[in-house]
Parts: sequence; structure tokens; C-alpha cells
Amino acid sequence: MGTANKPGGVGSGDDSLLVPVLVLVGAAAVACTLLTAPLAGVLSGRGWPKWVYDDPATTAVMTVVRGPGSAYVPAPPTWLFWVLTLLLLAGTGVAVLWLFGRRGKRPTGLAGPRELAGLLPKGAAERARQLRPVLAGVKHLDPDDTGNLLGNLEPKGPELRSSFEDVELDLMAPRAGKSTGIAVPRVLRARGSVLLTSNKADVYTVTKAERAKVGTVWTFDPQGIAHSPREMWWDMLADAATVEGARRLAGHFIGAVNDDASKRDFWISAAQNTLTALFHAANRGGRQVRDVLSWLADPADRTPVDLLRDAGMEALAEQLQGTIRGAVETRDGIYETARQCVACLLDPKIAAWVTPDPRVPQFQPDTHALSRDTLYLLSKDGGGSAAGVIAAVADSALRAGVVAAERMGGRLEPPMTAVLDEAANVCRISDLPDLYSHFGSRGINVVTLLQSYRQGSRVWGEAGMDALWGAATIKLLGAGLDDADFIEKISRLVGEHDVSTVSYSKSGSTRTRSTSYRLQRIMPADRIRALPKGTALLLATGVKPALIRLRPWYQEPGAGHIQAAAQAEVKAITGRAAEGATRT
Repeated sequence: MGTANKPGGVGSGDDSLLVPVLVLVGAAAVACTLLTAPLAGVLSGRGWPKWVYDDPATTAVMTVVRGPGSAYVPAPPTWLFWVLTLLLLAGTGVAVLWLFGRRGKRPTGLAGPRELAGLLPKGAAERARQLRPVLAGVKHLDPDDTGNLLGNLEPKGPELRSSFEDVELDLMAPRAGKSTGIAVPRVLRARGSVLLTSNKADVYTVTKAERAKVGTVWTFDPQGIAHSPREMWWDMLADAATVEGARRLAGHFIGAVNDDASKRDFWISAAQNTLTALFHAANRGGRQVRDVLSWLADPADRTPVDLLRDAGMEALAEQLQGTIRGAVETRDGIYETARQCVACLLDPKIAAWVTPDPRVPQFQPDTHALSRDTLYLLSKDGGGSAAGVIAAVADSALRAGVVAAERMGGRLEPPMTAVLDEAANVCRISDLPDLYSHFGSRGINVVTLLQSYRQGSRVWGEAGMDALWGAATIKLLGAGLDDADFIEKISRLVGEHDVSTVSYSKSGSTRTRSTSYRLQRIMPADRIRALPKGTALLLATGVKPALIRLRPWYQEPGAGHIQAAAQAEVKAITGRAAEGATRT
């Protein structure tokens, strides 16, 4: 019996290409042989040579059998040699380019332009006109008015765009292109208001100058990531006007110190209840953040209880009173947990950003939602970070966008763009998975950037991360994903395709050829893990998976002046940092 050939033939993973390749090689060799003598005669200046034989068929056969010089007169030997050599080299070059071209094609089974019609420029424009009535009468739309740029379909385009009702989840390792290929382009191309969270200043430095041309830039930098001077303040306690708002505000501080939202013990839950009561009391009594810190430092202080009762919140007042009157060990444990959750506010530099200051303008989330302004929320991660405050500001801005959309008939116009970079570190909105699909229907394009699926699970729990994954209508999986279980899951989602295997057998003088088919993963786990930097696997709702190439901002037209502005901003940050160090 013969040995079956391995699948994965020339350039395509299919042995059925072997025969066509051999036929093409043979035909090319014959063509080179037939053309050598005529070309040699023409190039040598002797003109087109005459046939030795009477007809072209005999001449061709004799050329192949006896050589290029036997069927034509004259045929200079030197010219014959060099022309034949050049033809063979040219044929070899064409074959090599063809083979490498096939190697660059997308794997069989992934989506092509036909399957992705809704994401192509024409489909995106039609969808944009449906979602944005203001574009209905516009003949020539700016591409950025039609949707969010995702990248180019591999290997040679066209560009793909998601709609303004899509919400996105991107998983990529560090330095895989999250900032340059996703965050920066989204901010630069945004049509409406922008919200960006990050623990670095890279996106801020690149986009600040461009966003300042279309609206006001608000930089919320309580820990000096960009060494930005405080030129704004936000009324944190304004969101605590209702018990629900106070609970959400408390939840942001709880989430900043609790690694898993699904695992809250007694102390965490009790601390959130206490912070809810204190925040609401401060709001109803016209107090400030420093008053909340004072009440936490002295559990026996009855001021918040009295403020709640004066506001008619008897049940909440009684609950807080019960905590204060409880066993000293229990009460102190609850209050200490609450103090740890808001410990960042003990830093006067951080507290100043959320305390009224008539010398600088106040950031108004409801005004921001209807503008083309940009809000940068910068914070360090790890211990002592202002992540709780950052999450509170981001949540306030997003909810203001929802309210504004409802007042506009259901959808924001122009759409809001929210890029939650490093969301698991600096923007832990506890119910983000539940709100995700709701944002899309309101014209709020949320892009959550995580380093891995497991990182999200540590923040929102397995169930929460599954919900976030399911709610995202666009998912991009980039380079550097090392979670074996997750990658295997993705490999199964991408699916399988038929692969032909050719086998030969010989019995006596009879040789037979047979072809069989088997299922093979379109993208095995090892290939997903080894995705090149700058590429991503696109999973869009209702569409086969596709492989795309991200488009970094520095490769786009007009990147030169953006780069110059970014360098100027970096110099300004360096100068502010040096000035601050000198004062210290």
C-alpha cells in the first residue's frame, strides 16, 4: 500500500493543488523552450528566425525534442543560453510569488467580503443612514460618520466598520496594539462626546490636541499620570441624591478594592451599606467629602443619622443607627472596611478633584453627553489608586448619556464614544456586563479593553464576564492570549472545515488514487495564540469569524502633525513633572 500524503500541500493546506502546480510547471517549461529561439533571434538583431520545418506543430515538437536551436535558423548559441536562463528565472520568480501569495491568504473557512457585507463601506453607510436620521439626505458620507473603524480584512482589505449601536470587547496582551490600533483611532475619529479611561498617558498625549479642536478637553488626573494641573472639579456626591445613586457610588469604591464582585463577604456588603447611608446623608444635608471622611473616622458621630431623618429617610437612618449601636467589634470592623475602601480620598490632592472649587469650572456629565467634548480619566492601578473615583466619574458620564438619549427619542446624536482602557484596573463598574447591550441601543459605543478573559473574570466573576462576552456584539482577539482553556474555546467557536487527503495505492501493475475528506480546525489553538502583532480575530454577531489587520494611527494620512502635537504634549508633561519635583 502507498503512503497517504499529508494534508497541507502547496500554500493552501490541500494536496489537490499538487497536480495543478505540476501541470503549470510543465507548461511553463515548454513555453520557455518554445520562446527561447525566437526571442534570441529578435534580441540578437537577426529578426524573427525562420522555421526549419514546414508547419508550427512539427517545429514545436522538434524544439522540445532536439532543443531550441534545432528548429530555427539562425539561433545564436550565446543568445539561446542567456534567453533560456532569463526565462527560467522569470518563471521561477512568478511561481515563488504565486506560492507566497497563496500563503498570505486567509485560512479556509473564515469570513470573506461576501459574508461581511454589512461591515464593508457600502453596508456600513446604509446602516448608518438607518440609525442616524440626520444622514438620510446626505449623498456622500464621511467614512467616520458611517461607523467605527475596526481594521482591514486580511490579507488585502477592504476596511471593516462596526455600527454605532455595536458594543465591543477587545482582549489583547500588552503591546499588542490596543492603544495604537484601537484606543487612539477611536478617540480621533469619534463624532460626538468621548470618554477615555487609562492608567497611562499615551493615548492622552496623542489625541489631546486633535480633540481640543472640536470641543473642550476635560482632564481628570488626580494622581498626576500626565502631571496635568487641576482645571476642573466634579461633584461626586451629586450622584448620591437618591439611595440608588448612593449605592452605585459606594459600589465603585467597593469594587476598587474587591478583586471579585461575585465574592463579597459580610464586611464588604456591610461596608457598602454604610457608605451608601453616609453618601446619601452628605448629599441631602449639603455636606462635602471631608464630612463623610470625618463620620467614618468617628462611628459614634450621630450627624449622618440626624441628616437622614431630617430628609425623611427614616429606614436608612435606622439601618445606620443599628450599625452604630451594634457590637463594638462588629461596628469597628464595618467602619474600618469602609475606611479602606475610600482611603484614596484621604489624599487632599485626590479629594480636591471631587470637592467644589469656584476657581475652576465644574464638569457636568449631562452637558458632556450632548457635546463633542472629551473627558480623560487617568489613574494608577494597584494600592492607593483612585480607581474608585475614576469608575464613579465614568459611570456618571455613561448614565448621563443614557438619560440624554432617552430625551432625544432613544438614541444619542451624534453617538458617544467610551473607550474603557484598562477597565479591569481603573474602571471597575460592577454592573458593566448588565449595562453593555443597553448602551448600544442608546447610541453609546463602549469599547472595553482587557489583557485577557481571566483578567475580566477576576473583576466581574465568571458569570459577569460571560455576560459581558455575550452582550458584546463585536469582539476582537489580538496577539498574546495565553489562556489555554480560553483559546481552545475560541478555536471551537471559529469552527471546522473539510480538508481533502489524497492517497495512492498500488496493486501489481495497477496504481489508484483516492481522495478522502476529514474535518480540521479552521484556526487551531496554537495559531490563535501566535497571531502576529497588529492582527486580530474578529467575532461579530451573526457573521463567521474573520481575520483583520488593525490600522495604527501613525500609519494613517495626516499622522505627521498628530505626531508633532504628541511630542509637544510629551515635552509639556516632562516640564510639568520637573517643575513639580522642584517644588517638592
